[in-house]
Amino acid sequence: MTNPRQIAFTALRDVHKGAYADVALDRVLQKVNLADCDRRLVTELIYGSVRRQRTLDTLIDQLAKKKSDQQPQDLRTILHLGFYQLRYQERIPASAAVNTTVQLAKENGFSGLTGFVNGLLRQYIRLAEKIKTDPLQLPENPVERLGILHSFPDWIIQVWLEQLGLADTEQLCEWMNQSPTIDLRINPLRTSIEEVEAALQSAGILVRRVSHLPQALRLIASAGSIQKLPGFKEGWWTVQDSSAQLVSHLLDPQSGEVVIDACAAPGGKTTHIAELMADKGKIWACDRTPSRLRKLQENSQRLNLQSIQVYTGDSRHSPQFQNTADRVLLDAPCSGLGTMHRHADARWRQTPESVRELSVLQKELITHTSNFVKLGGVLVYATCTLHPAENEQVISAFLAESPDWQIESPRGFEFPDSAQSTPQGWFKVWPHRQDMDGFFMVRLRKTNNSE
Repeated sequence: MTNPRQIAFTALRDVHKGAYADVALDRVLQKVNLADCDRRLVTELIYGSVRRQRTLDTLIDQLAKKKSDQQPQDLRTILHLGFYQLRYQERIPASAAVNTTVQLAKENGFSGLTGFVNGLLRQYIRLAEKIKTDPLQLPENPVERLGILHSFPDWIIQVWLEQLGLADTEQLCEWMNQSPTIDLRINPLRTSIEEVEAALQSAGILVRRVSHLPQALRLIASAGSIQKLPGFKEGWWTVQDSSAQLVSHLLDPQSGEVVIDACAAPGGKTTHIAELMADKGKIWACDRTPSRLRKLQENSQRLNLQSIQVYTGDSRHSPQFQNTADRVLLDAPCSGLGTMHRHADARWRQTPESVRELSVLQKELITHTSNFVKLGGVLVYATCTLHPAENEQVISAFLAESPDWQIESPRGFEFPDSAQSTPQGWFKVWPHRQDMDGFFMVRLRKTNNSE
Protein backbone atom coordinates (compact mmCIF):
# COMPACT_ATOMS: atom_id res chain seq x y z
CA MET A 1 0.00 0.00 0.00
CA THR A 2 1.61 3.26 -1.12
CA ASN A 3 -1.40 5.55 -1.61
CA PRO A 4 -1.02 8.28 1.08
CA ARG A 5 -4.77 8.88 1.31
CA GLN A 6 -5.57 5.20 1.72
CA ILE A 7 -2.87 4.97 4.43
CA ALA A 8 -4.36 8.02 6.19
CA PHE A 9 -7.84 6.48 5.97
CA THR A 10 -6.59 3.23 7.54
CA ALA A 11 -5.04 5.13 10.47
CA LEU A 12 -8.11 7.35 10.97
CA ARG A 13 -10.26 4.24 11.12
CA ASP A 14 -8.14 3.12 14.12
CA VAL A 15 -8.41 6.57 15.71
CA HIS A 16 -12.21 6.42 15.52
CA LYS A 17 -12.03 3.05 17.29
CA GLY A 18 -10.14 4.67 20.16
CA ALA A 19 -6.43 4.62 19.17
CA TYR A 20 -4.30 7.71 19.87
CA ALA A 21 -3.63 9.61 16.64
CA ASP A 22 0.18 9.53 17.01
CA VAL A 23 0.15 5.78 17.76
CA ALA A 24 -2.11 5.06 14.77
CA LEU A 25 0.15 7.17 12.54
CA ASP A 26 3.35 5.40 13.70
CA ARG A 27 1.70 2.02 13.19
CA VAL A 28 0.78 2.67 9.54
CA LEU A 29 4.06 4.41 8.67
CA GLN A 30 6.10 1.47 9.99
CA LYS A 31 4.37 -0.88 7.56
CA VAL A 32 5.11 1.11 4.41
CA ASN A 33 8.13 2.61 2.69
CA LEU A 34 7.11 6.10 1.59
CA ALA A 35 8.96 9.05 0.13
CA ASP A 36 9.34 11.96 2.59
CA CYS A 37 6.76 14.09 0.80
CA ASP A 38 4.19 11.26 1.03
CA ARG A 39 4.97 10.70 4.72
CA ARG A 40 4.35 14.39 5.32
CA LEU A 41 1.05 14.21 3.45
CA VAL A 42 -0.12 11.18 5.48
CA THR A 43 0.83 12.95 8.73
CA GLU A 44 -0.93 16.16 7.69
CA LEU A 45 -4.11 14.34 6.62
CA ILE A 46 -4.35 12.30 9.83
CA TYR A 47 -3.57 15.07 12.30
CA GLY A 48 -5.55 17.64 10.32
CA SER A 49 -8.68 15.50 10.04
CA VAL A 50 -8.59 14.72 13.77
CA ARG A 51 -7.86 18.32 14.77
CA ARG A 52 -10.55 19.81 12.52
CA GLN A 53 -13.14 17.13 13.22
CA ARG A 54 -15.85 19.46 14.54
CA THR A 55 -15.56 21.84 11.58
CA LEU A 56 -15.60 18.96 9.09
CA ASP A 57 -18.64 17.38 10.78
CA THR A 58 -20.45 20.73 10.66
CA LEU A 59 -19.82 20.94 6.89
CA ILE A 60 -21.37 17.48 6.45
CA ASP A 61 -24.31 18.54 8.68
CA GLN A 62 -24.90 21.67 6.59
CA LEU A 63 -24.45 20.19 3.09
CA ALA A 64 -25.76 16.61 3.30
CA LYS A 65 -29.30 15.41 3.97
CA LYS A 66 -28.09 13.11 6.73
CA LYS A 67 -26.14 14.59 9.66
CA SER A 68 -22.51 13.50 10.15
CA ASP A 69 -23.37 11.26 13.13
CA GLN A 70 -25.91 9.39 11.00
CA GLN A 71 -23.39 8.61 8.25
CA PRO A 72 -21.59 5.23 8.32
CA GLN A 73 -18.36 5.87 10.29
CA ASP A 74 -16.01 4.91 7.42
CA LEU A 75 -17.89 7.14 4.97
CA ARG A 76 -17.75 10.02 7.45
CA THR A 77 -13.96 9.51 7.69
CA ILE A 78 -13.66 9.58 3.88
CA LEU A 79 -15.69 12.82 3.75
CA HIS A 80 -13.46 14.31 6.47
CA LEU A 81 -10.41 13.61 4.27
CA GLY A 82 -12.08 15.21 1.25
CA PHE A 83 -13.29 18.32 3.04
CA TYR A 84 -9.98 18.69 4.91
CA GLN A 85 -8.07 18.85 1.62
CA LEU A 86 -10.53 21.27 0.03
CA ARG A 87 -10.64 23.60 3.01
CA TYR A 88 -7.14 23.50 4.49
CA GLN A 89 -4.72 22.21 1.84
CA GLU A 90 -4.03 25.03 -0.58
CA ARG A 91 -1.37 23.06 -2.45
CA ILE A 92 -3.79 20.29 -3.41
CA PRO A 93 -5.93 21.23 -6.45
CA ALA A 94 -9.68 20.97 -5.75
CA SER A 95 -10.13 18.47 -8.58
CA ALA A 96 -7.46 16.18 -7.12
CA ALA A 97 -9.07 16.40 -3.66
CA VAL A 98 -12.46 15.40 -5.11
CA ASN A 99 -11.22 12.63 -7.42
CA THR A 100 -9.03 10.95 -4.81
CA THR A 101 -11.85 11.05 -2.24
CA VAL A 102 -14.30 9.49 -4.72
CA GLN A 103 -11.68 6.81 -5.39
CA LEU A 104 -11.34 6.16 -1.63
CA ALA A 105 -15.11 5.67 -1.38
CA LYS A 106 -15.01 3.23 -4.30
CA GLU A 107 -12.14 1.17 -2.83
CA ASN A 108 -13.51 1.01 0.71
CA GLY A 109 -16.98 -0.41 0.29
CA PHE A 110 -18.94 2.64 -0.85
CA SER A 111 -18.92 2.25 -4.65
CA GLY A 112 -22.70 2.83 -4.65
CA LEU A 113 -22.19 6.22 -2.96
CA THR A 114 -19.46 7.69 -5.16
CA GLY A 115 -22.05 10.02 -6.77
CA PHE A 116 -23.05 11.30 -3.33
CA VAL A 117 -19.40 11.91 -2.32
CA ASN A 118 -18.63 13.65 -5.61
CA GLY A 119 -21.78 15.81 -5.39
CA LEU A 120 -21.19 16.84 -1.77
CA LEU A 121 -17.58 17.96 -2.31
CA ARG A 122 -18.47 19.78 -5.56
CA GLN A 123 -21.30 21.55 -3.78
CA TYR A 124 -18.73 22.93 -1.30
CA ILE A 125 -16.50 24.13 -4.19
CA ARG A 126 -19.49 25.76 -5.96
CA LEU A 127 -20.55 27.59 -2.80
CA ALA A 128 -17.01 28.81 -2.15
CA GLU A 129 -16.74 30.14 -5.71
CA LYS A 130 -20.24 31.61 -5.87
CA ILE A 131 -20.42 33.47 -2.58
CA LYS A 132 -16.67 34.24 -2.43
CA THR A 133 -16.84 33.73 1.31
CA ASP A 134 -16.79 30.75 3.62
CA PRO A 135 -19.40 28.07 2.79
CA LEU A 136 -19.36 27.17 6.50
CA GLN A 137 -22.30 28.83 8.25
CA LEU A 138 -21.50 30.01 11.77
CA PRO A 139 -23.85 30.75 14.69
CA GLU A 140 -23.89 34.14 16.46
CA ASN A 141 -23.03 32.76 19.91
CA PRO A 142 -19.25 33.44 20.34
CA VAL A 143 -18.52 30.16 22.16
CA GLU A 144 -20.16 28.01 19.46
CA ARG A 145 -18.86 30.21 16.66
CA LEU A 146 -15.23 29.84 17.76
CA GLY A 147 -15.79 26.17 18.61
CA ILE A 148 -17.10 25.33 15.14
CA LEU A 149 -14.74 27.59 13.19
CA HIS A 150 -11.56 26.43 14.97
CA SER A 151 -12.79 22.96 15.93
CA PHE A 152 -12.71 22.86 19.72
CA PRO A 153 -15.31 21.67 22.22
CA ASP A 154 -17.37 24.54 23.65
CA TRP A 155 -16.11 23.97 27.21
CA ILE A 156 -12.47 24.62 26.22
CA ILE A 157 -13.44 27.83 24.39
CA GLN A 158 -15.36 28.89 27.51
CA VAL A 159 -12.32 28.31 29.78
CA TRP A 160 -10.16 30.48 27.51
CA LEU A 161 -12.73 33.23 27.00
CA GLU A 162 -13.06 33.67 30.77
CA GLN A 163 -9.29 34.22 31.08
CA LEU A 164 -8.44 36.00 27.83
CA GLY A 165 -11.47 37.60 26.18
CA LEU A 166 -12.55 37.17 22.57
CA ALA A 167 -9.64 38.47 20.45
CA ASP A 168 -6.94 36.60 22.40
CA THR A 169 -8.98 33.40 22.47
CA GLU A 170 -9.29 33.51 18.69
CA GLN A 171 -5.50 33.96 18.34
CA LEU A 172 -4.91 31.07 20.75
CA CYS A 173 -7.25 28.81 18.74
CA GLU A 174 -5.38 29.67 15.53
CA TRP A 175 -2.03 28.99 17.20
CA MET A 176 -3.20 25.60 18.53
CA ASN A 177 -4.19 24.52 14.99
CA GLN A 178 -0.72 25.11 13.53
CA SER A 179 1.71 22.26 13.06
CA PRO A 180 4.03 22.17 16.08
CA THR A 181 7.65 23.27 15.92
CA ILE A 182 10.48 21.17 17.35
CA ASP A 183 12.88 22.65 19.90
CA LEU A 184 16.19 21.08 20.91
CA ARG A 185 17.90 21.50 24.26
CA ILE A 186 21.68 21.45 23.97
CA ASN A 187 23.60 19.34 26.49
CA PRO A 188 26.33 21.76 27.71
CA LEU A 189 28.24 18.91 29.35
CA ARG A 190 28.98 17.43 25.90
CA THR A 191 29.01 20.36 23.49
CA SER A 192 28.18 24.04 22.95
CA ILE A 193 25.22 25.70 21.28
CA GLU A 194 27.58 27.09 18.59
CA GLU A 195 28.89 23.61 17.80
CA VAL A 196 25.39 22.15 17.40
CA GLU A 197 24.26 25.14 15.32
CA ALA A 198 27.22 24.64 12.98
CA ALA A 199 26.67 20.86 12.68
CA LEU A 200 22.97 21.28 11.85
CA GLN A 201 23.59 24.11 9.40
CA SER A 202 26.27 22.12 7.57
CA ALA A 203 23.67 19.32 7.22
CA GLY A 204 21.34 21.88 5.59
CA ILE A 205 19.03 22.18 8.62
CA LEU A 206 17.81 25.66 9.52
CA VAL A 207 17.69 26.55 13.22
CA ARG A 208 17.31 29.67 15.31
CA ARG A 209 17.96 30.47 18.96
CA VAL A 210 15.15 31.14 21.45
CA SER A 211 15.50 34.30 23.53
CA HIS A 212 16.07 33.87 27.30
CA LEU A 213 16.90 30.16 26.89
CA PRO A 214 20.65 29.53 26.75
CA GLN A 215 20.30 25.89 25.64
CA ALA A 216 17.42 26.14 23.13
CA LEU A 217 17.50 25.83 19.34
CA ARG A 218 14.32 25.75 17.25
CA LEU A 219 14.18 23.81 13.99
CA ILE A 220 12.70 26.17 11.40
CA ALA A 221 11.71 23.61 8.77
CA SER A 222 10.84 19.92 8.75
CA ALA A 223 14.07 18.01 9.39
CA GLY A 224 12.99 14.41 8.77
CA SER A 225 13.82 11.74 11.33
CA ILE A 226 15.09 13.27 14.59
CA GLN A 227 17.36 10.27 15.33
CA LYS A 228 19.28 10.91 12.10
CA LEU A 229 20.18 14.52 12.91
CA PRO A 230 23.84 15.34 13.70
CA GLY A 231 24.67 14.96 17.39
CA PHE A 232 21.71 12.77 18.40
CA LYS A 233 23.69 9.56 18.98
CA GLU A 234 26.52 11.54 20.61
CA GLY A 235 24.14 12.95 23.23
CA TRP A 236 24.72 16.55 22.18
CA TRP A 237 21.06 17.47 22.56
CA THR A 238 17.56 16.21 23.31
CA VAL A 239 14.13 17.33 22.08
CA GLN A 240 12.32 19.57 24.57
CA ASP A 241 9.92 22.45 24.02
CA SER A 242 11.12 25.89 25.11
CA SER A 243 8.48 26.36 27.80
CA ALA A 244 9.37 23.01 29.38
CA GLN A 245 12.98 24.26 29.51
CA LEU A 246 11.82 27.28 31.52
CA VAL A 247 10.59 24.98 34.31
CA SER A 248 14.03 23.65 35.27
CA HIS A 249 15.47 27.18 35.24
CA LEU A 250 12.73 28.19 37.69
CA LEU A 251 13.74 25.24 39.91
CA ASP A 252 17.37 26.48 39.67
CA PRO A 253 19.08 23.29 40.96
CA GLN A 254 22.68 23.59 42.21
CA SER A 255 25.63 21.19 41.98
CA GLY A 256 25.78 18.69 44.84
CA GLU A 257 22.12 19.02 45.88
CA VAL A 258 19.52 16.29 46.33
CA VAL A 259 16.67 16.89 43.90
CA ILE A 260 13.47 14.85 43.48
CA ASP A 261 11.54 14.90 40.21
CA ALA A 262 8.25 13.52 41.50
CA CYS A 263 6.53 12.69 38.18
CA ALA A 264 9.63 12.33 36.07
CA ALA A 265 8.90 10.18 33.01
CA PRO A 266 9.67 10.44 30.14
CA GLY A 267 12.52 12.50 31.61
CA GLY A 268 12.93 15.74 29.64
CA LYS A 269 13.04 17.87 32.78
CA THR A 270 15.01 15.27 34.82
CA THR A 271 17.88 15.29 32.32
CA HIS A 272 17.75 19.10 32.14
CA ILE A 273 18.08 19.27 35.95
CA ALA A 274 21.17 17.00 35.73
CA GLU A 275 22.71 19.28 33.09
CA LEU A 276 22.08 22.39 35.19
CA MET A 277 23.72 20.67 38.19
CA ALA A 278 26.76 19.78 36.04
CA ASP A 279 25.75 16.14 36.72
CA LYS A 280 26.95 16.52 40.35
CA GLY A 281 24.61 15.59 43.19
CA LYS A 282 21.70 13.17 43.27
CA ILE A 283 18.45 13.31 41.34
CA TRP A 284 15.67 10.90 42.19
CA ALA A 285 13.45 10.35 39.13
CA CYS A 286 10.14 8.97 40.43
CA ASP A 287 7.30 7.62 38.35
CA ARG A 288 4.81 4.82 38.74
CA THR A 289 5.00 3.64 35.11
CA PRO A 290 8.03 1.36 34.47
CA SER A 291 7.73 1.57 30.64
CA ARG A 292 7.89 5.39 30.73
CA LEU A 293 10.87 5.26 33.11
CA ARG A 294 12.74 3.06 30.59
CA LYS A 295 12.50 5.96 28.14
CA LEU A 296 14.02 8.22 30.80
CA GLN A 297 16.90 5.77 31.34
CA GLU A 298 17.58 5.55 27.58
CA ASN A 299 17.69 9.34 27.37
CA SER A 300 20.01 9.81 30.34
CA GLN A 301 22.37 7.12 28.97
CA ARG A 302 22.45 8.81 25.56
CA LEU A 303 23.18 12.17 27.21
CA ASN A 304 25.81 10.40 29.36
CA LEU A 305 24.35 11.57 32.71
CA GLN A 306 25.35 9.74 35.92
CA SER A 307 23.51 11.62 38.68
CA ILE A 308 19.98 10.26 38.03
CA GLN A 309 18.58 7.42 40.17
CA VAL A 310 15.27 5.89 39.11
CA TYR A 311 12.53 5.09 41.62
CA THR A 312 9.42 3.23 40.44
CA GLY A 313 6.45 4.11 42.62
CA ASP A 314 3.67 6.59 43.34
CA SER A 315 4.95 9.84 44.87
CA ARG A 316 1.85 9.91 47.08
CA HIS A 317 3.10 6.73 48.82
CA SER A 318 6.85 7.31 49.23
CA PRO A 319 7.48 8.19 52.90
CA GLN A 320 11.20 7.38 52.58
CA PHE A 321 11.72 10.73 50.80
CA GLN A 322 10.38 12.84 53.68
CA ASN A 323 12.60 15.88 54.42
CA THR A 324 15.41 14.61 52.13
CA ALA A 325 15.40 17.03 49.18
CA ASP A 326 16.89 20.48 48.64
CA ARG A 327 14.52 20.91 45.69
CA VAL A 328 11.49 19.07 44.37
CA LEU A 329 9.93 19.37 40.93
CA LEU A 330 6.28 18.38 40.67
CA ASP A 331 5.52 18.41 36.96
CA ALA A 332 2.00 17.19 37.62
CA PRO A 333 -0.11 14.95 35.36
CA CYS A 334 -2.58 17.31 33.68
CA SER A 335 -5.10 17.71 30.87
CA GLY A 336 -2.41 19.03 28.49
CA LEU A 337 -4.57 21.89 27.19
CA GLY A 338 -1.37 23.90 26.58
CA THR A 339 0.00 21.31 24.13
CA MET A 340 -3.04 20.48 21.99
CA HIS A 341 -1.19 21.44 18.80
CA ARG A 342 1.13 18.48 19.49
CA HIS A 343 -1.61 16.02 20.42
CA ALA A 344 -4.24 16.22 17.71
CA ASP A 345 -6.88 14.27 19.64
CA ALA A 346 -6.36 15.76 23.13
CA ARG A 347 -9.18 18.27 22.65
CA TRP A 348 -11.65 15.40 22.14
CA ARG A 349 -10.28 13.15 24.91
CA GLN A 350 -10.42 15.61 27.82
CA THR A 351 -13.71 16.67 29.43
CA PRO A 352 -14.70 18.98 32.30
CA GLU A 353 -15.04 15.79 34.37
CA SER A 354 -11.49 14.56 33.56
CA VAL A 355 -10.16 18.01 34.52
CA ARG A 356 -11.96 17.77 37.88
CA GLU A 357 -10.45 14.33 38.51
CA LEU A 358 -6.97 15.59 37.61
CA SER A 359 -7.25 18.56 39.95
CA VAL A 360 -7.99 16.16 42.84
CA LEU A 361 -4.87 14.13 41.93
CA GLN A 362 -2.77 17.31 41.61
CA LYS A 363 -3.83 18.50 45.09
CA GLU A 364 -2.93 15.09 46.58
CA LEU A 365 0.45 15.12 44.83
CA ILE A 366 1.47 18.59 46.00
CA THR A 367 0.38 17.81 49.57
CA HIS A 368 2.54 14.65 49.64
CA THR A 369 5.57 15.82 47.65
CA SER A 370 5.87 19.05 49.68
CA ASN A 371 6.88 16.76 52.59
CA PHE A 372 9.95 15.68 50.60
CA VAL A 373 11.43 19.19 50.88
CA LYS A 374 13.86 20.12 53.68
CA LEU A 375 13.26 23.31 55.65
CA GLY A 376 14.40 26.23 53.49
CA GLY A 377 14.09 24.14 50.33
CA VAL A 378 12.20 24.78 47.11
CA LEU A 379 9.25 23.13 45.36
CA VAL A 380 8.31 23.99 41.78
CA TYR A 381 4.80 23.05 40.63
CA ALA A 382 4.30 22.98 36.85
CA THR A 383 1.71 21.81 34.32
CA CYS A 384 1.32 22.05 30.55
CA THR A 385 -2.34 23.03 30.84
CA LEU A 386 -4.12 26.40 30.79
CA HIS A 387 -7.03 25.47 33.06
CA PRO A 388 -7.27 27.42 36.35
CA ALA A 389 -8.73 24.36 38.15
CA GLU A 390 -5.39 22.57 37.60
CA ASN A 391 -3.16 25.58 38.18
CA GLU A 392 -4.10 28.66 40.20
CA GLN A 393 -6.79 26.84 42.20
CA VAL A 394 -4.43 23.98 43.14
CA ILE A 395 -1.76 26.42 44.39
CA SER A 396 -4.26 28.67 46.21
CA ALA A 397 -5.75 25.65 48.00
CA PHE A 398 -2.29 24.34 48.94
CA LEU A 399 -1.09 27.70 50.30
CA ALA A 400 -4.32 28.14 52.29
CA GLU A 401 -3.60 24.85 54.08
CA SER A 402 0.21 25.25 54.35
CA PRO A 403 1.29 28.33 56.32
CA ASP A 404 4.97 27.29 56.12
CA TRP A 405 5.07 27.70 52.33
CA GLN A 406 5.27 30.86 50.26
CA ILE A 407 5.61 31.85 46.62
CA GLU A 408 9.08 33.04 45.63
CA SER A 409 10.14 34.88 42.49
CA PRO A 410 13.02 33.40 40.46
CA ARG A 411 16.51 34.70 41.08
CA GLY A 412 19.25 35.06 38.51
CA PHE A 413 17.16 33.93 35.55
CA GLU A 414 15.40 36.27 33.16
CA PHE A 415 12.00 34.99 32.10
CA PRO A 416 10.63 36.12 28.72
CA ASP A 417 8.93 39.49 29.31
CA SER A 418 5.56 38.43 28.09
CA ALA A 419 5.59 35.23 30.20
CA GLN A 420 4.83 37.74 32.85
CA SER A 421 4.77 36.72 36.42
CA THR A 422 1.25 37.46 37.61
CA PRO A 423 0.67 39.67 40.66
CA GLN A 424 0.36 36.44 42.68
CA GLY A 425 3.86 35.40 41.58
CA TRP A 426 3.13 32.46 39.30
CA PHE A 427 4.09 32.25 35.65
CA LYS A 428 1.75 31.54 32.80
CA VAL A 429 3.03 30.95 29.28
CA TRP A 430 0.33 31.76 26.70
CA PRO A 431 1.31 30.09 23.39
CA HIS A 432 -0.03 32.80 21.07
CA ARG A 433 2.03 35.43 22.91
CA GLN A 434 5.28 33.54 23.53
CA ASP A 435 5.16 31.11 20.58
CA MET A 436 5.82 28.06 22.76
CA ASP A 437 3.70 25.42 24.52
CA GLY A 438 1.20 26.64 27.10
CA PHE A 439 2.54 26.20 30.64
CA PHE A 440 1.88 27.18 34.24
CA MET A 441 4.69 27.19 36.81
CA VAL A 442 5.26 28.50 40.30
CA ARG A 443 8.19 28.35 42.71
CA LEU A 444 7.45 27.81 46.42
CA ARG A 445 9.81 27.93 49.40
CA LYS A 446 9.42 26.08 52.71
CA THR A 447 9.86 28.47 55.65
CA ASN A 448 9.33 27.90 59.34
CA ASN A 449 6.40 30.31 59.70
CA SER A 450 4.32 27.63 61.36
CA GLU A 451 6.57 27.34 64.39
